Amino acid sequence: MEPIFNVVLPVFGIIAAGYVSGRRGLLGEASSEALNRFVYWVALPVLLFKAMATVDIDNVVRTDFLIGFMLSLAAVWAAAMLLAKLAFGRGLAEATMHGMNTVYGNAGYMGIPLALATYGAEAVFPAIFITVIYTAVIVGAAIVMIEVGAGKADGLGPVLRKVFGALIRNPMLIAPVLGLIWASFGLPLPAPAETFCSILGAAAGPCALFAIGLFLVGKPLREGLGEVTVMTVVKLLVQPAVTAVFMLWLFPVDPLWAKVAILMATLPTGAGSFVLSLSYGLYVQRTSSVILISTIASVATISVFYAIFPPTV
Repeated sequence: MEPIFNVVLPVFGIIAAGYVSGRRGLLGEASSEALNRFVYWVALPVLLFKAMATVDIDNVVRTDFLIGFMLSLAAVWAAAMLLAKLAFGRGLAEATMHGMNTVYGNAGYMGIPLALATYGAEAVFPAIFITVIYTAVIVGAAIVMIEVGAGKADGLGPVLRKVFGALIRNPMLIAPVLGLIWASFGLPLPAPAETFCSILGAAAGPCALFAIGLFLVGKPLREGLGEVTVMTVVKLLVQPAVTAVFMLWLFPVDPLWAKVAILMATLPTGAGSFVLSLSYGLYVQRTSSVILISTIASVATISVFYAIFPPTV
């Protein structure tokens, strides 16, 4: 239980600190949006660039793992979107955020520390690999579907042009692509650049979590409680189960990678969902609520994971 409380409680504590600061009016009414913009345009892109620029290209391509894990994400996301449409009457853009909240885990700021504490240094790379999938692939797919869902242009061509324009201006997609291009040359980051990225990128997670707390001030958590409950159940119960089926049976991979993938699937919804939802002004209240509630509930689901896959360090 110690690794859980060492990681989960600080995450919840940062959200709580933001909420208390907002309640007392310490940072002003516009603080949540300003802090979110800092994460979206500055801190998170720097983090993504560094994550991709420092990978070993030869170890990035794990075809069996990539196919199995991506299919597990797609299955859960598609099912959640269908449920959002049929049960809650959501259009494509909102259904996309509903689905993203069920597959986008808090990998970078909970998953990597938990993987290290649970299985040692060898588990860090698959955890980083999954974090990159979350922050690049999931965010990229979500942006495409949101742009298409919100598109008001007539015909497919104008919509696609709008989507392409949004993608090439999106810092959360540009940054990892540039990082991957850098890594492809096999060049290490210069020491000043790596230090810059490490310091600035480290601010992304805490600031995003703090912004969630600020946003929750005065917002009723009971709003959309049915949808929030469904998203929480799918994220913490359905996604780990589906991931286990894909990683252990349908696309069996290295046992350590399989366990890390399942561990990452048990995590609560990540703050990156809130960053994206607030940047589009879409599904924001429900996204912030599911992050808070799933973070609290994840103590139980991660405990169950440890009972099935005991720590080795």
